[in-house]
Amino acid sequence: MDADHNAMTNPADRNTALAARDLKHIWHPCTQMHDHAMTSKGGVPMLPIVRGEGAWLIDAEGRRYLDGISSWWTNLFGHANPRIAAALAEQARTLEHVIFAGFTHPPAIELAEELVRITPPGLDKVFFADNGSAAIEVALKMSFHYWLNQGHGEKTRFIALTGSYHGETLGALSVSDVALYRKTYAPLLLTPILAPSPDAYEGKPGEPPAQVAARRVAELRALLECHAHETCAVIVEPLVQCAGGMRMYHPDYLAGLRKLCDEFAVHFIADEIAVGFGRTGTMFACEQARVSPDFMCLSKGLTGGTLPLSAVLTTQHVYEAFYAEYSAGKAFLHSHSYTGNPLACSAALATLAIFRDEPVLERNRALAAHLSRRLEPLRDHPHVAEVRQTGMIAAVELVADKATRCPFPAEDRRGLRVYLHGLRHEALLRPLGNVIYFMPPYVVNEAEIDHLVAAATSGIEQAVV
Repeated sequence: MDADHNAMTNPADRNTALAARDLKHIWHPCTQMHDHAMTSKGGVPMLPIVRGEGAWLIDAEGRRYLDGISSWWTNLFGHANPRIAAALAEQARTLEHVIFAGFTHPPAIELAEELVRITPPGLDKVFFADNGSAAIEVALKMSFHYWLNQGHGEKTRFIALTGSYHGETLGALSVSDVALYRKTYAPLLLTPILAPSPDAYEGKPGEPPAQVAARRVAELRALLECHAHETCAVIVEPLVQCAGGMRMYHPDYLAGLRKLCDEFAVHFIADEIAVGFGRTGTMFACEQARVSPDFMCLSKGLTGGTLPLSAVLTTQHVYEAFYAEYSAGKAFLHSHSYTGNPLACSAALATLAIFRDEPVLERNRALAAHLSRRLEPLRDHPHVAEVRQTGMIAAVELVADKATRCPFPAEDRRGLRVYLHGLRHEALLRPLGNVIYFMPPYVVNEAEIDHLVAAATSGIEQAVV
């Protein structure tokens, strides 16, 4: 209470007081909490955010931070977006939640109709869940269960890409290949079949991205020739492997993958949780290869970053494998208490209405071009191995040696230095290891992009010394 009272009388102490209360009880995600305990010794600050305005976050003492990562890739149209907030308020006055087994409601119906309308052709059925990891769980279970219902119980495995990441629940983590997240829990996980990633950064010297993709499609074919009989599905993050370091690849890989899945009778699961809703330059990344997956997982930007909600879209053909008399035992018995939550569905409808009513993708293309121009000088930096970009996602790969691409030792935490520098310069830039990336809300303007790049550039200069 004394700390709270002092903070009220001395505004400069508000962050400190709130952080102390937080650290007394809260265990934060993806965080070594000891970093925050060291704040007085130069550690990582715990920042209490009390409000947001557009692309900016504002702490308890009034300091502002430009949200360069869309608050973990969720926010599309700015914090406290008035249109989404109004939709939430209206829905809260009407219906906050109802069981979704045996009941339905207009926001869920309208959202399902809109998702079917805007996603690639053939995705005609929508299954709602609460978050991205849950969507992956649904898709994995649904794929396995489809084959079981079809008399192919021998299909129990999944093919994933090296460097992939699909979430933190055990099923989603099972088809992930980022050691930082997977290694500790490996004894609890399924063992995926790993296909070499089409990541263009890993290509041979001088090899263009399309050629890397073609080579990796051939390697995937070889895997399927050996394992298709036991494989339920191939799961990929289309175009950008986000948590794996914002690794990017050519759309031709998706086209080749679609053909192989058809040829070898396995499903294609597209994890568009992070890359969907305009992030890669098209509404959905799969559009750039003109393919429709058998399952598309959506979340993050679905509600504009306001509430947790996810959706798995699939085909009528998959749906029919579960459609039978109750006694057949073919029903998909997967559920979440908050499935189809009306508040979240209303937020999603308001988000999609912004896409309908405003030239979002056209504006994004202009912003992406400006971001590309501003990042261009970093290509010549002696500690930058690559600057890569797909739409409104850009990444800068820091290395110890540019010629050999030898990385900095992980324990140096060079990316953390950029993060801390960014906070001191009103920019939220949370790197992935030594990859500094930009994934801002779509409401940023060119001056704000300049601010982000300037903060990152000066932070890189300090981090590589």
